[in-house]
Amino acid sequence: MTTGKPEKLSAIPTNIISGFLGVGKTSAILSLLEAKPENERWAVLVNEFGELGIDGGFFEGVHTEQSGVFVREVPGGCMCCASGLSMQIALNQLLARSRPHRLLIEPTGLGHPREVLEVLSAEHYQDVLNIQKNITLVDARKLTDIRYTLHETFNQQIDVADIVVGNKEDLYQDDSKQLLIDYVANRRDPMPDIVFAQHGKLAPSLLDGASDVVKAMKQPIPHHSHDDAHHTHENTDSADHDHHHHKHRHNQARNINDIPLPQSGFVKIENNGEGFESMGWRFSPYIVFNRTALHDWLDTLKVERLKAIMITNEGIFSYNIVDDAISEKELDDCLESRIEVIINEQVASKAGDDDISGMWEQQLVACQLDEN
Repeated sequence: MTTGKPEKLSAIPTNIISGFLGVGKTSAILSLLEAKPENERWAVLVNEFGELGIDGGFFEGVHTEQSGVFVREVPGGCMCCASGLSMQIALNQLLARSRPHRLLIEPTGLGHPREVLEVLSAEHYQDVLNIQKNITLVDARKLTDIRYTLHETFNQQIDVADIVVGNKEDLYQDDSKQLLIDYVANRRDPMPDIVFAQHGKLAPSLLDGASDVVKAMKQPIPHHSHDDAHHTHENTDSADHDHHHHKHRHNQARNINDIPLPQSGFVKIENNGEGFESMGWRFSPYIVFNRTALHDWLDTLKVERLKAIMITNEGIFSYNIVDDAISEKELDDCLESRIEVIINEQVASKAGDDDISGMWEQQLVACQLDEN
C-alpha cells in the first residue's frame, strides 16, 4: 500500500553561475534552459542586488512551469547574508515545488559565491544537493579597469570557479583572451578550465562533473594558534562573520514585491552595498508606457547596469543596459512594469542620490501614455 508521500529529494545536480554585473549570467542560463531535455524539470534560484525581482520575469517571460522550468527569486542583495536564511527559505520552497532534475543558482553580480557555496555545502543539504561545476563568467575587457580587478567580489568569483568563461568574446581586442588567461593563472594554482563564449551561449556539458572547489573547501583547515591575528576560522555563523566581508542595506520591514501599490500607481525603493547603489520602481499593470519615449529616455542614461520589464503601447519588452548599450527583447507576458538601475556610489554621491532618483522618476513617469 502506498502512502502517496513524495520520494525524498536526493543528489540534485546543482551549479552556481556567477559573474560580475552585466557579464551575461542571465543570458547564459537562458541558453542552458534552451538545451534542457524536454522530459526534465529544471529549477532556477536567482538573486538580485536590487530589492525588486526582475530577473525572474526574464525567465518566466520565455519559459513556463508547464515547460519544466521553475524560478524563484531572492531580491535585495547578497543571498548569503544573515547566514543564508532568505536563500534557504527560497531554495526549500523551490525544491519542494519543482522537485527538479537540475538546479541552477545565479547569485547577484555583487554577491559572494564562496559564502553561497558554504551554505549549500552545509549538513542540511549534503544529501539533497550534488554540487557540480561552478561556472564564473568574466568579460576580459574589464581586466584593464581597477574598479574590477581591485574589487573583492570580482576576484572571489574567479577564485571559486571550476570553469571560467570569457564571455562576450566577439567584443574582445586581440590581447583580451591572453589577458584573461594570465589573470586567472596569477590567482589560481592549479588553473581552472577556461573557455570562451559569445552572448552567453554555453555547452550544457560544462555543467557536469564534481566541483573541485567544493572538494577543496571541505578539506580540514590547518590548526592555527588563537594568538594568530591573521587567521580566525571559528564561529563562522556569527553576525560579525557574515558581515565582515560585505554589507548591504536591506528594508526588512516590508517586501516591495508584495506591498499594494499606492494611488500614484508606482513605488520606489533603494538599496546599497559593495560600492554600488540601486534604485527600483514598480508600476501598476494598468500603466502603459510609450515605447518610443521610453527607449529615447533609456538611451540618455549612463549607468552601471539597468534591467527592466515594461508594458508598452506596442507590447511587453525587457530592457538591458550594459556598457552604455541597450538591448530590447519582446516577452509574452508579465505581471507589471518594473525597472532597476544600478550606479556606482561615487557617481551617486557626486550628483546627489535624491537629485538622481528624483530626476529619473520624473522622466520615467513622463514616458507614460496619457490615460485620456
